[in-house]
Amino acid sequence: MAITCENSAELSLDDKRNNANMVAAMKASGMAANATRKAAKNPKALQSVVNALITATNAFDVAAVLALFAEDGMIDDPSTGHVFIGKRGIQRYIQEYFVGYNTSTRLLTVRKMGTNQVRVRVDFTGDFGHEIGTLLIRIDSDGLIVRVDAALE
Repeated sequence: MAITCENSAELSLDDKRNNANMVAAMKASGMAANATRKAAKNPKALQSVVNALITATNAFDVAAVLALFAEDGMIDDPSTGHVFIGKRGIQRYIQEYFVGYNTSTRLLTVRKMGTNQVRVRVDFTGDFGHEIGTLLIRIDSDGLIVRVDAALE
């Protein structure tokens, strides 16, 4: 199953609900976990972790986002003035800044930065307007996200 995030900023509410259902089905079948495990063994599969993260945030599926992170994962986003640590912190971040602002993310570029890290350039739109940002995403040996460093251009 291929997941694409092209033009995700243009998704209707029904499309987002359909994406949420797809992500839930992936979770139920273990595909999200398998994608992250494969990423640890196959650097090309890092793309699938990126796709799963963007798909889950665009569907406002907080549980699917949390399934992609290690227990002690973190998100450092200076634009918010906070570092979000652990699943509870990441949940707060997704609820507040993605669900709360109706944020939609469109993937622009992905650049591999070693076997366990990628730099992703994204286009954010939502109730706040429009921003271009970068995400430096690092995974552990199990393929779970351990750190995201976010920045706006």
